[in-house]
Amino acid sequence: MDRRAFLFGTSTFATTQLLIGCGAKNKSKFSVNLLKKSLPSLVIDQYQKQLGKQKVDLKIYLQPQLQDIFQQLEAWGTAKKDPKQQNWLRWVPGMGNSETKVPGDLVTLGDSYLQDAIARRLIRPLDVGKLPQWSSLPSRWQELVTRDDRGFPSSQGKVWAAPYRWGSTMMIYRRDKFADLGLKAPQDWSDLWRDDLRNRVSLLDHPREIIGLTLKKLGKSYNTQDLSTVPQLEAELQSLNKNVKFYDSSKYLEPLLLGDTLISTGWSHDILPVMTRYPQLSAIVPESGTAIWADMWVNPINSQNQVDLLSQWINFYWQPDIANKVSVLTKTNSPIPTTITTEDIQPQLQKLLISNQALLEKSEFIFPLAAEVEKQYQDLFNKIKLQ
Repeated sequence: MDRRAFLFGTSTFATTQLLIGCGAKNKSKFSVNLLKKSLPSLVIDQYQKQLGKQKVDLKIYLQPQLQDIFQQLEAWGTAKKDPKQQNWLRWVPGMGNSETKVPGDLVTLGDSYLQDAIARRLIRPLDVGKLPQWSSLPSRWQELVTRDDRGFPSSQGKVWAAPYRWGSTMMIYRRDKFADLGLKAPQDWSDLWRDDLRNRVSLLDHPREIIGLTLKKLGKSYNTQDLSTVPQLEAELQSLNKNVKFYDSSKYLEPLLLGDTLISTGWSHDILPVMTRYPQLSAIVPESGTAIWADMWVNPINSQNQVDLLSQWINFYWQPDIANKVSVLTKTNSPIPTTITTEDIQPQLQKLLISNQALLEKSEFIFPLAAEVEKQYQDLFNKIKLQ
């Protein structure tokens, strides 16, 4: 499963229309298909007020999962190529009404979907010349979204997306159980191999994440191009597998709450909201670095291409004060440098949300790899799980 194909606690939400303009004539129409809970409604309201007297019919549709949004991109692309396919759009999540059959001007997309969206011509590049805040974006974020026409990172490529929030892969554990059993609190990925955690570990069911953290333990990169160059890798994975009770990418937090496992890997988007409700949980970002994920806005290939409104939306959310609010209220980080302090964040989340620059430099995006390399990861992961 891909990152957040299931969102803990939000899987039952239907597609929701959050805001809708008055629909008056002579208004420019601008619509955004947004991942649910990825922007605070308070900030969206602030954007709408900023529009002031502009004649804009703003519509925002909320989708519960990134996978739903990607399916919309696919459906819009198919409908353009073959109008006869319009009839089946009603079966695609979020496409059951006439409004969402019209391509959004901007949609949320996760970085893990970006390569596929570019290669399949589902989105168009952004005009950086209309994004003055682009220069404020640190270089690693610019590099993340600068891709060639196959969707692979390239310094000579085009800018295909605008990241607006990010998080990381973390370790989450039962602090109370560790204390009761006299176990040392975890600090790094290597703790997952400890003998005292035999059959007490749950891991994401994701080859790039699990092989990646093992590579990180060995001082290698998540994006290693040839696994055969790391001869000890398979033995390390076999040793880790002995401690694993199960692999799962959706309900991995529930067994932790029940005490069936004591420690798990997971995505910060799932973990941080749960921590505020369950004080017996603690989480860490491993000292050797971790994987980073990002949510971003992209422009569907067959949208109305409202360049000015599109740029206005992105520039608004890239303002430092707005980026601060998005980070604090959605428990994520911003690619735009912010001025968040400990007073802005709940105590149990402070070390997880206030960026540690040294740790950030050790962390990596999971970039797309050539098909034959991705197969190496998948084949090795399947082999280990069967042992």
